[in-house]
Amino acid sequence: MTTAPPRADTKSPKTGGFGAILRLLGRSARTLWRALTSMGTALVLLFLLALAAVPGALLPQRSLNDAKVEQYIAEHNIIGPWLNRLQFFEVFSSFWFTAIYALLFISLVGCLTPRMVEHVKSMRAVPVPAPRNLSRLPKHATAEVTGTQQTVAAGIARRLKGWRRVTRDTDDGIEISAEKGYLREFGNIVFHFSLLGLLVAIAVGKLFGYEGNVIVIANGGPGFCSASPAAFDSFRAGNSVDGTSLYPMCLRVNDFQAHYLPNGQALSFASNIDYQAGDDLAAGTWRPYRLEVNHPLRIGGDRVYLQGHGYAPTFTVTFPNGQKRTQTLQWRPDDQHTLLSSGVIRVDPPGGMYPDPSERRKHQLAIMGLFAPTAELDGTLLSSKYPAANDPAVAIDIYRGDTGLDTGRPQSLFTLDPRLIEQKRLTKVKRTNLKQGQEVKLDDGTVVRFDGATPFVNLQVSHDPGQVWVLVFAMSMMGGLLVSLIVRRRRVWAKISPGGTAGTVNVELGGLARTDNSGWGNEFEKLTERMLADLPEPSKEKV
Repeated sequence: MTTAPPRADTKSPKTGGFGAILRLLGRSARTLWRALTSMGTALVLLFLLALAAVPGALLPQRSLNDAKVEQYIAEHNIIGPWLNRLQFFEVFSSFWFTAIYALLFISLVGCLTPRMVEHVKSMRAVPVPAPRNLSRLPKHATAEVTGTQQTVAAGIARRLKGWRRVTRDTDDGIEISAEKGYLREFGNIVFHFSLLGLLVAIAVGKLFGYEGNVIVIANGGPGFCSASPAAFDSFRAGNSVDGTSLYPMCLRVNDFQAHYLPNGQALSFASNIDYQAGDDLAAGTWRPYRLEVNHPLRIGGDRVYLQGHGYAPTFTVTFPNGQKRTQTLQWRPDDQHTLLSSGVIRVDPPGGMYPDPSERRKHQLAIMGLFAPTAELDGTLLSSKYPAANDPAVAIDIYRGDTGLDTGRPQSLFTLDPRLIEQKRLTKVKRTNLKQGQEVKLDDGTVVRFDGATPFVNLQVSHDPGQVWVLVFAMSMMGGLLVSLIVRRRRVWAKISPGGTAGTVNVELGGLARTDNSGWGNEFEKLTERMLADLPEPSKEKV
């Protein structure tokens, strides 16, 4: 007797183990994908996205004000550096905010695409046949009417206008299936896809948009041209914006008008400007426009907003040799209610007065202090009691020495570098209060006169290619949400079978609310009355 040789195993242990690992990874990936593309996960991610945006509103952001970020870190020397490492000062470009944003996209697409496919199939499907026993449904009614099955069925079908219905012949008679409310699911799908579109539009705006702020002095100031990002005081560009494709335009501010209540509260701001864009730049044509808060100038896809205002004091410095230098520069409003402002003006001596550069640097002037539109003095302490320029005055410290103009190192527009004072490179030579038209004479014969102040406006130039789509998707979101809340899914069946006497038929009705059951009782009763209306009741006489 011979024995068969053992069957060779077609899978090696190594191959079998590798296949098990692949199957395990496949199951894990499917489980993870199902969890990620569930509606619950999408809602959680949407909540996390809103929560992640909170630090962007509470903490200073580098894209808006880098100086405030550095100041915050310096004042909070323990938590500040940690927040900086975790990109809490760059929230909307941080890795964790981007990760939540990307996961939300994936979750919404993976969740909504199958639902859309299923909904398209359900939209094309015919209503399902009637259950075997209609009396078990929550809503049920019966009636006996005179007529044939065909005429009664035709009458009932005619009264189900607006319902998707189908009539079937069965062994027991005629059956009518009807359903309505398909728009409910459609509205739900529109809402969620609009939410996805809204997120995409916002992302496109952040990717291809830009935003720049610039201060322009009114009443004949030099104006502004958006030739490059360097023309702005601050500029925030999208990730795909390199600054070479800005829409070219120029504008100048003719005046600034502000109206206040007696307590200093602002009523309205407006500014009459002239602008050039497109062919007007070559032709030199200026077009007028009245710029108001929330009424931007829209041109070439850009919007120019009136963001804020303040004052630019003017000082005239007369040097000992009789030469004069006049400067007008914006000062920063420290009190938004009274527009008490602070700032500094640096004045370089006229050329030729000090041929030696080192000697010239020793005779530069810096005028630093406070400006009050409507002065109020408590002794020598200056404050402002009203934001309009009714009685302008300044409280200034005048420094002589090296103001840092020749160092090439960036400096604050509104304060002096304290290191220059600590190193004795700048020396205070005078402290005084001046009203408009007053002047003060320094020890070397230099005269500093305060000439008054000119309003300035802070303009924001914003370009957002996704703005229109944000509005469209926001409106479609609201429309889809409204439809999904108002429309209700309803199913109704009617069975028409021969009656107990000749010439009559039995009508059995059943109804089912597929979504909200509220009000379905009254609705079904009215529907029953309408379906059976004008159908003749059987005669009382026996046939």
